[in-house]
Amino acid sequence: MNRKFLIDQIRQKQSFLCIGLDTDINKIPRFLLDADDPIFEFNRQIIEATKDLCVSYKLNTAFYESRGVKGWESLIKTWEHLPKDVFSIADAKRGDIGNTSEMYASAFFDRNSSGMSFDSITVAPYMGADSVTPFLKFQDKWVILLALTSNSGSQDFQLTSSADGEHLFETVLKRANQWAGPEQLMFVVGATRGEAFLKIREHAPDNFLLVPGVGAQGGSLADVCKFGMNKDCGLLVNSSRAIIYASSERDFAEAAREEAKKVQAEMAEALKAIF
Repeated sequence: MNRKFLIDQIRQKQSFLCIGLDTDINKIPRFLLDADDPIFEFNRQIIEATKDLCVSYKLNTAFYESRGVKGWESLIKTWEHLPKDVFSIADAKRGDIGNTSEMYASAFFDRNSSGMSFDSITVAPYMGADSVTPFLKFQDKWVILLALTSNSGSQDFQLTSSADGEHLFETVLKRANQWAGPEQLMFVVGATRGEAFLKIREHAPDNFLLVPGVGAQGGSLADVCKFGMNKDCGLLVNSSRAIIYASSERDFAEAAREEAKKVQAEMAEALKAIF
């Protein structure tokens, strides 16, 4: 999954939608609990109903890891079921000393090691270059680095300023772009940040941005496009709860599709400005 292929998929599907499979067993329809693997069965139906409307799926690994061995099995089966033309994201937020990061990279990128080979992984940058570069050693794999998140605690560190007025998230962007280029490096930027995308684009004009927070978290897709879109689109906008939990009844997959179609239609309009 290289940059050109991803951009081609955005053009073909007229979508830059990423659907978050943050699947909580306490929120899925009750009738699915009779399945051998309720989490996988839920994911399978969501994928089948939405795969033509999105270009990416993001699996927040905490929802699977919390269920132990069964959760890992659900994670692997879900990855195996993802269409090959979508960009797969392991939302694991890893980042540790070099040899540990090497093991994390193998866990999510090396199918021979773990049974999974995601296209990308989210990584926390706090420990610096040696915690990130092991992930970048894998060919055609991406690092999605946390930059400016939408949670309330982000101001504790990300928005602090140095003596010259540079925010910490700006330092992260500038330094990270020394480790890899826009062919292998993306950044997480929360949708609720609005005009902050202008500052992001000063330091990362060509990188793709993974943008959570649209939908249930209240972020505006119009603002994200206005301030964050570049000539190649440069956005993967994630929606999780608003789509996958659109219904708790037997029509959950159909309801998810309808919600995804609404977002895709808005995205298609936005893409007319660049394609």
